[in-house]
Amino acid sequence: MKSYLAAAIQMTSKPDLDKNLIEAEELIELAVRQGAELIGLPENFAFLGKEEDKLAQAPTIALKTEKFLKTMAQRFQITLLGGGFPVAVEGNPAKAYNTALLFDPNGIEVARYQKIHLFDVDVPDGNTYRESSTVMAGQNSPAIYFSDRLGNLGLSICYDVRFPELYRYLSSKGADVLFIPAAFTAYTGKDHWQVLLQARAIENTCYIIAPAQTGNHYARRYTHGHAMIVDPWGLILADAGDKPGVAVAEINPERLHQVRQQMPSLQHRVLV
Repeated sequence: MKSYLAAAIQMTSKPDLDKNLIEAEELIELAVRQGAELIGLPENFAFLGKEEDKLAQAPTIALKTEKFLKTMAQRFQITLLGGGFPVAVEGNPAKAYNTALLFDPNGIEVARYQKIHLFDVDVPDGNTYRESSTVMAGQNSPAIYFSDRLGNLGLSICYDVRFPELYRYLSSKGADVLFIPAAFTAYTGKDHWQVLLQARAIENTCYIIAPAQTGNHYARRYTHGHAMIVDPWGLILADAGDKPGVAVAEINPERLHQVRQQMPSLQHRVLV
């Protein structure tokens, strides 16, 4: 593993697949121009609209999005994460998997993760979310892509960040970098987003790459923004703020080794 630049992309996705993919391409190109070799797109980057609309369009979204990710990875010679989009459940038209896909620079899918923790929450701002009404919880094991070039990449999606046991599992299997692409609500994000990312980085002595959604998407759906890259000591290396853009920072294996020597907590685990 060598030092390299990674990017967490921040978008304001809408209920318009084609426009979202155009914006995603522009932001990927921006990150590449800044030298990023590993790039993550946020949850719902291809479509952020009402759940019933997303489900109805799931086959089209999945087909176009997978082709898009493959093409972008090949064109820009990057490793690219599509941080969450609907993939229809075979034999069950009422549900889709919230799926993250990782493609290598050859356009080959190297990891697939289906979100296992579904966001069924009554937020104090008056919004109610029932992800399980249209989404099937993931049936696969947590996903890790083992790479000599980039380090070992662990995948997760948004609400997963509140479940530390998932990240402990990923770190115990060798993860060096943890992806947490999200569409975090504006209300919860202002209090919880940053501290949860820092906690997952610190307790697992891993880098965090957290692409994010920001702003108003439709009706009363607002997200927090602040796509971030966090180092294994919990230091925020890059923060995209509250507008669409990119957060770019270095992933440094020497820093990872240093932190794990200084704070060898992964070696001191008692309960596993």
